[in-house]
Amino acid sequence: MDPAGLVAVRSAVDAAATRVGVSPDAITIVAVSKGRSDADVSSVVQAGQLILGENRQQGLRDRIASRLFAQVEWHFVGPLQRRKVAFVQQHAALLHSMDRLSLAQNWSSAGTTPVLIQFNLGDEPQKSGFDPGDADAVIDQLLGMGVDVRGVMAIPPMAGSPELTRPYFAQLRGIFDNYRESYANMEHCSMGMSHDFE
Repeated sequence: MDPAGLVAVRSAVDAAATRVGVSPDAITIVAVSKGRSDADVSSVVQAGQLILGENRQQGLRDRIASRLFAQVEWHFVGPLQRRKVAFVQQHAALLHSMDRLSLAQNWSSAGTTPVLIQFNLGDEPQKSGFDPGDADAVIDQLLGMGVDVRGVMAIPPMAGSPELTRPYFAQLRGIFDNYRESYANMEHCSMGMSHDFE
């Protein structure tokens, strides 16, 4: 996480978006600050990156406690324990990892922070998330609980080439497009990281 790396990622995202006919302004980069020093995080904030993600509740707590990042919009991007919901609800603008119904029950009773539904596209045992085959039932259940669903998220299986990950991205995009036809609040289709977004 450094300004030069951020510039390189932004340039690559802009080029990829242009290649597929999408406005680069329609793409939001969430820089994940996991394990980085406050100085590293400050350098990318000073370079204009104001949306940051933390994947651990304690990491988010430490960033908030430092009082160095008041201008940052924090997103929570990792697995979340139900007992830590209240703090994340209070300090994160978006949860990227709504991955199970038990979490949704706690989430809906703690507040109204919006979420992305996480899908486990490759049925990988080490990853959490809903089965994509249950996509219609999942959104109905979450909305029925009062969860503010704003989109979908997935991290595809690691693959050696873009051709191997594209089917997973296409599957998630299909779920997102299907949701967007029926639900006005669908805004975000979060997929890919700096090594595989192209």
